[in-house]
Amino acid sequence: MAAAQESADPPTGSVPVSGTLNNGGARIAGATVQALDAAGTEVASVQSTQNGSWELALPPGTYSFGVVADTLPPGVSVQGAVVRDVAAGRANTVIFSFGEVRTASEVSPGEKLLRTTVDGLRFGLVIAIAGVGLSLIYGTTGLTNFAHSEMVTLGGVAAWVLNTTLGIPLIPATGLAIVVGIGIGVLANAAVWKPLRKRKTGLIAQLVVSIGLAISVRYLILIFFSDRSEPFDDYQGQVEKKWGPIALTDANATVMAVSLAVLLAVAVLLSRTRIGKAMRAVADNRDLAASSGIDVERVVMFVWALGGGLAALGGVLYGISELGGRVQWEMGFKLLLLMFAGITLGGLGTAYGALLGCVVVGLLVQLSTLVVSPDLKYVGSLLVLIVILVIRPQGILGSRQRIG
Repeated sequence: MAAAQESADPPTGSVPVSGTLNNGGARIAGATVQALDAAGTEVASVQSTQNGSWELALPPGTYSFGVVADTLPPGVSVQGAVVRDVAAGRANTVIFSFGEVRTASEVSPGEKLLRTTVDGLRFGLVIAIAGVGLSLIYGTTGLTNFAHSEMVTLGGVAAWVLNTTLGIPLIPATGLAIVVGIGIGVLANAAVWKPLRKRKTGLIAQLVVSIGLAISVRYLILIFFSDRSEPFDDYQGQVEKKWGPIALTDANATVMAVSLAVLLAVAVLLSRTRIGKAMRAVADNRDLAASSGIDVERVVMFVWALGGGLAALGGVLYGISELGGRVQWEMGFKLLLLMFAGITLGGLGTAYGALLGCVVVGLLVQLSTLVVSPDLKYVGSLLVLIVILVIRPQGILGSRQRIG
């Protein structure tokens, strides 16, 4: 397929508008993308290249983008036009959704409840992946680490850079992002938290440091990344597939499978390995663990590495499943309160409690959309956090009293 050509030379002052025709992972070549003005007149059109990409140059303004149906492969359809404001100085990306549109009237209340429950389970597993490390860090060091949210964001941004800038497919890019997250966790412990522990800095002072560190890193990401959502090259425009009454995209099904596998691996690590048992011993009683011959600092370093790797993976999974295959500069901050709600509900410092609490929070968030506006869906989980702190401060699986 030859390079795409526009139907006319772009006028002076035009800005680029681009996208990729991606039908559930299959790139669509040779399809015609049109840009129409407010009067419905075609301003420009272009054919997609062999890898499904296309680009138009348009004057700033509001346009309706569509794909000419006759140029699509047999059996492929687009869910309507996409209206976008095109402006200079920003990324103008258009994403088309493929497949037939299902209206709400086609879904029975029972089917809607089941689908929402599955969505809640998926969201809860993503929160758990990101939040388990936060719980382990609190259990072994006593630190309430507000900067953990930025480790989530850095994981997503690292995967985005590897995927879009270096052209690495998203799956291996995610593996490399996890390695980056592990390195960030080890570096943060060695450069910031270990020196503070050696100076016997109080936990309140460390908490304040974590807040300042979180704000600094968040705005550094804003400066060097972008203030807009940036898409991965893969896993956009996914088509839902029906599994009986359940409808899931391949990306969301993969997110659930990966989350379950990783959380199971973490559970096995904690219960069956020497380092896992040492982590639980340090969390239960740091001084007693040290007197038993456990190298506490080595355990803490491992916890920071594990927490950084899980946070990075959580950032990628959150971007794929909740942000439509995109990355945002404050995505970790948006997830932070939900992580705190989950690990507090399950029991601060307990890994298994964090797993349970985060899944419950995810279910509550998604099920609340059945009765309240989706814009208010996070309110319910925060109310649960308040109730738990009043009724059972130690959480579901937490101990009422810690020794030492």
